[in-house]
Amino acid sequence: VQLQASGGGVVQPGGSLRLSCAASGRTFRTYSVGWVRQAPGKEREFVASVSRKGDLTLYADAVKGRFTISRDNTKNTVYLQMNSLKLEDTAVYYCGAAISVLPRSTYEYGYWGQGTLVTVSS
Repeated sequence: VQLQASGGGVVQPGGSLRLSCAASGRTFRTYSVGWVRQAPGKEREFVASVSRKGDLTLYADAVKGRFTISRDNTKNTVYLQMNSLKLEDTAVYYCGAAISVLPRSTYEYGYWGQGTLVTVSS
């Protein structure tokens, strides 16, 4: 499966963005999908993941209550709605696909998109 992340940009603290992860291939619905992010000088960290059917979700504590992950299998797309953005949310966001139910570790992901930059700045 090939993944294409989009939707990044520059936003002020407290603002919102919606990221999209579009997938090619008929096997998209057989994978769980997640988002991880990497800030400058830091390691990649887990953000959120959603199960194959979209009925289960998992969030990092840092984004719980502010971010929402969802998927539309008819459009082969996963979304990450990010609200109440903070300066520390600035990072390159990557979407990935995995066979585990709710992938958290970056080692669980077998496929990655190219990343989209989110900059939160006043």
